[in-house]
Parts: sequence; C-alpha cells; structure tokens
Amino acid sequence: MTGPPPRVEYDAVVLAGGRATRLGGASKASLVVDGARLLDRALAASERARTVVAVGPPELAGVLPGATTGGAGSRIVLTQEDPPFGGPVAGLAAGLRALPTRSTPWVLLLAVDVPHAAGAVALLEQAVSREPVDGAYLVRDGRPQWLVGLYRRATLDVALSGIEADGAPMKRLVAGLRCTQVPDQTGWSDDIDTPADAARLGATTDDDHRKDPR
Repeated sequence: MTGPPPRVEYDAVVLAGGRATRLGGASKASLVVDGARLLDRALAASERARTVVAVGPPELAGVLPGATTGGAGSRIVLTQEDPPFGGPVAGLAAGLRALPTRSTPWVLLLAVDVPHAAGAVALLEQAVSREPVDGAYLVRDGRPQWLVGLYRRATLDVALSGIEADGAPMKRLVAGLRCTQVPDQTGWSDDIDTPADAARLGATTDDDHRKDPR
C-alpha cells in the first residue's frame, strides 16, 4: 500500500513590489479581490510556511502586522531588493537572503498579483514530494507561471549565484532546474498585469472597496 505523500516543509517568498506601470502605478499588493487585499491573499496561501518574506517597498510595513525587517522573532519578514524594482529574480534572491539561517528545504514562491494561487499550493506540494525534482510550477494553456511554484532551496541558491547580478529573467533561472509542470485547469495562475486583467478577475482598489464593500 502507498500512504500519503510526505509532508513538505517550506518557507515562502512573496514578491510584492514592482512598478505596476500597466496598472497606472497602482500598488498591486493593495488591490482587493473577493473582499481581501492581494497581499493578504498571498499570506493566506502561505499559511503552512514556517517563515514568510514579503519583498516590496517599506510602505508595506503598515499593512503587515507583526512583520520585522530583520527576521528575528517574527514569522513575517519584510525586505526589498537592491536596487528596488530589479525584477522577480532579484526579488527572489532578496527574499532568500532574508530567511532565517536555519531555513526549510523548500521555498514557496508567490507573486502577489496572482489572487487564486492558494488553490494550487497542495498540488505543488504533492508534485515535489513524489518525484526527485528541484521544483514544480503551474502551467496554464501552455503558459508557464514560474511565480506560483515550490522550489528546492539548495538548487535555487546555486542557480542564483550565477545569474543574479545579470538581471536575468525567471525563465533563465528555471531553465537550470529540474521542474515538474503542474497543469492549471481552473485559473489559479491568472495574474493581474493590466486593467483588463483587473476587470476580468474582479480586482478593485482598496479605496473603491471601502466605498462599496459588497
């Protein structure tokens, strides 16, 4: 008989920065979907993580209760890539550096602008627990969503050491890893990059939600 897959222990890095130029500079972390800010939805999706690092501007400290900037004594840590707005690879690297020294074997990577990522986390855990891989990420209609993925910490460190300073894209980072693609049939990986995306996924600004909280 085969039992349930072994429990996967992981930390989480939530990429909550970015310029959001196609959204007119609006803070993606503060957008509201189904009554909850995207940042809160990402934190909820990371509920099983031992430590969660939110990578974003210092202003996020005001909406991250109990967060620290040093990692000591708090499950939620806030940090920022240097220089700011360096892209997801730089954000991931900054998030890994902010994790406690005694970290877990795996890292859950989530972009804050993917409001329904929580539905996929259990599938990602199953994927990495059943195969000898370096990670797993979602794929929808042939489009990979690397920013909803679960990756082995040790291989991330090695891969980042060769490309972080180059401003490389996530595609180049993941290309060096052995990853399982997890099919996304329900839209867990849909992200919000444009006003059309925001309308399709029902995203509003925090101010709009307070005016009409239905």
